[in-house]
This record gives sequence, structure tokens and C-alpha cells, in this order.
Amino acid sequence: MPIGLFALTAGAFGIGTTEFVIMGLLLQVAADLDVSVSMAGLLISGYALGVFVGAPVLTLSTGRLPRKTLLVALMVVFTIGNIACALAPDYGWLMAARVVTSLAHGTFFGVGSIVATGLVAPDRKASAIAIMFTGLTMATLLGVPFGAWLGLTHGWRATFWAVALIGVMATLVLALFVPADKVAPQPLSLRRELSVLARPQVWLGLAITALGFAGVFAVFTYIQPLLTQVTGFSDAAVSPILLVFGGGLAAGNLLGGRLADRRLMPTLLGTLAALMVVLGLMTFALHDRIATVFFVALLGVAAFATVAPMQMRVLEKAEGAGQGLASSLNIAAFNLGNALGAWVGGATIDHGPGLPAVTWVAALVTLTGLAVALWSRALDRGVPSRPVVAAPLH
Repeated sequence: MPIGLFALTAGAFGIGTTEFVIMGLLLQVAADLDVSVSMAGLLISGYALGVFVGAPVLTLSTGRLPRKTLLVALMVVFTIGNIACALAPDYGWLMAARVVTSLAHGTFFGVGSIVATGLVAPDRKASAIAIMFTGLTMATLLGVPFGAWLGLTHGWRATFWAVALIGVMATLVLALFVPADKVAPQPLSLRRELSVLARPQVWLGLAITALGFAGVFAVFTYIQPLLTQVTGFSDAAVSPILLVFGGGLAAGNLLGGRLADRRLMPTLLGTLAALMVVLGLMTFALHDRIATVFFVALLGVAAFATVAPMQMRVLEKAEGAGQGLASSLNIAAFNLGNALGAWVGGATIDHGPGLPAVTWVAALVTLTGLAVALWSRALDRGVPSRPVVAAPLH
């Protein structure tokens, strides 16, 4: 594989780390900035909403820029945003810095996927995209636990300095090793791209993604206080438990992709149902340490087994020229789900039955995603199926 592909993977690793690492730092951030844990959790919502807005808007508005130039510029924004996070004097500054950082997320993955496929032979394109997205998986598997450990031992600001350093290195390797565009990008046809928004099944697919994944983040956002305040683990135990979650994530990602290749809609329904059950049963597991670790791993498997079928469902219903925008919108929908989940979890803690109830409330949220998926399947009846045209995932 060309070295430029691994440069893209480095960028994906940095972006994935900065998105998720805050979850292992909530208690430290809340104490240092004198805000509640639920307010600290909204830092995840702010990032997710930035991706939700930025992914489709920047994808459409930067289509004329050379792709290498755009990728480097996005990593510069990412690096500056993390430096601003490390220097944040108060909560408002930190929130603003997180939002600025998030603007690089969706477009980087969208443009990076296209660049990755252009670096390899035609029969290796899917493998190239998979290698790039390995950076996101490794961010959750290694970057987040390391960031949580670094924040615990040296303060949460040290974690953002470390991520900013990753951004500097990723910017350099992108500039050095990603080849310049051989052909100038063709301007996007907005009319053709936006035509995908007239498809009701695309909107249902986006709703499945947002609602189904919101349940994951209602729990994962508050995983540190759940582990320490409900189960009784020490702060030092959080990082290795997050490593267990990352292992489950990697396994679930592979499992969901393989099953979705065989039977898409049954896999989507089955993985959503499994996720709902895991979230519900986790309510009881949290009172036993061994059971909690086991269910954290199961949560990783169940959560990321849904990702491939959710993405493929939207692509299947988009078809043709609208697949690029639809794919970007689905990344935005994942992040809308992240924001919604963090808000639901915070509301449950502050105004509902409290922290121990977050898991069963999350199961109910995922149930709404499953209900939309069943509705979408019902609309498919009597409509002949069409093959999915391969398109780069954003």
C-alpha cells in the first residue's frame, strides 16, 4: 500500500481521538472548569453538532479545491482547534474550540475516502478505504484509553496538547506523502446532489442512524461516572476498561460489515435489537464489576455492528449521483445521534431518575431507531430491490 494511504490513516486517528477522548475526562474537566458533569457532557454534543452542520456544508462548498490542499487545510484547522482546547480558560472557550475542531471531521473522511481510492489499483479500492478507516478504529482502541490515562496523570489539558501534536505530525505527512491531484476536481452539480433529499427512504435511513446510535452515546458519554460512581471502579481503572470497549468496537465493526454484505435489512434490524437488549441489561450489570466489564465489551460489539448496515442502507436508497451527499449526511446523522444521546443522558442525570438509569433510558432511545427501521422495511414491500452502486464512504 502507498505511504500516502497511511498518511490519511494518521489523520483519521487524530480526528477520532479528539472526538471521543473527552468521555474519559469528564470528571476532570467538570471539576477544573467548575461545571456539572452533564454540562461537561455537552462538550460532546457541541462537537457532534459541529460535524452535523459542517460535513454536508463543507463537502458541497469545497468541491473546487484541490483535494490534497483541502486535506492539509482541514488538519491545520484540527490542530489549531486542539491547541485552543488545551489553552481554554473557561467552559465557553472550550466549547467554541471543540466546535471549531469538529468542522474538519466529516469533510476529512469524505475527501480522504476519495483520495484513498485514487492511490491504489481499481481492485484495491475497498481495501484502501478500510485501511484509512482503521485510523478511526485505532483511535477508539488506543487513542482514547491513552488520552484518558494522560489526562488522569497530567491533567486534561495535557491530553489536548498530545492530540494537537498528532495533528502537527499528520499535517506534515499529508503534505509530504499524499500526491497532488492529477486532474482538477470537477465542480459539483448541486441540483443532482440535492435531488437525493427528495427520497423519503433516505430521510428514514438518516433517522435510523441518528436515533439508533443516540442510545450508544447516552451511555458512552457518561461511561466514566457510571464506572466510578455506580460500579465503584477507581479512576485508574477507566482507561483499561475503555480499551476493552475498543476491542469490542473492532470486532463489532467487522461482524456488522460481513453480515450486511449478505443480508442488509435483517442485519440492520438484528443489530439494532441486539444493541437495545445490551443497553437494557447493562442496567443490572453495572452493580457487579466483572459483569460491567463484560457488558462494556458487548456494548462495543453491538454498537459498531450497526455502523456498516446503517451506512449501506442510506447508500442503497440514495443511488446514483446523490450518494456522495447522502454518505456525508449519514456521517452527520451519526454525530446528531451523538449529540442527542449526550443530551438525553445529561437530562436523565439532572432531571430524571439519575445516573444509574441512563442505560435503560438509552435502550428506549435505540428502540425508537428500531421502530423507524421497521417502518422503513414496511415501505419496501412491493418495491423491487436494486443493487447498491459502490461509493466511497464519507
